[in-house]
Amino acid sequence: KLSRFLALLLRHQPARFALSLDAGGFADLDAVLRILKGLPNFRWATRADIDALLALPGRKRFEIVGGRIRALYGHTAIRLEYTPTSPPDTLYHGTAPENLDAIRNKGLLPMHRQYVHLATTPETARTIALRHTDEPMILCVDAAKARAAGVVFYHPEENIYLCEAVPA
Repeated sequence: KLSRFLALLLRHQPARFALSLDAGGFADLDAVLRILKGLPNFRWATRADIDALLALPGRKRFEIVGGRIRALYGHTAIRLEYTPTSPPDTLYHGTAPENLDAIRNKGLLPMHRQYVHLATTPETARTIALRHTDEPMILCVDAAKARAAGVVFYHPEENIYLCEAVPA
């Protein structure tokens, strides 16, 4: 519950809670804790609970730097800028079977997101895709070829790369 609420707060609706995000997507951690304390469902949440959430295994979704917290990716409220990086030669994308024709014709597009999310392993891509379909299809992306064609990649988290689109 806490992770989902932090995603809402830090990715999608900071203005709804009068929370300011800087250009890097960071918010004051004390301000986030005050918001949590003011909500009946989250009065129990402490800094230790947030630290425990960040320490969970799996995909890293948030980070704390100094006294500031941010979501690492998936924003709709702001567009984060990342430092371009070189990806591994192959990345993976999980999708629903009904999306395959569109992907073959138009490539990978961010759809309702700001970036296309690519995983470093087929297993990670499958885990991500299972949130949207019971029968994920895992696509191998020739990231080296895409980069050579001008696609710019970003690496906000250990197992995830982002780009604006991948040609068909």
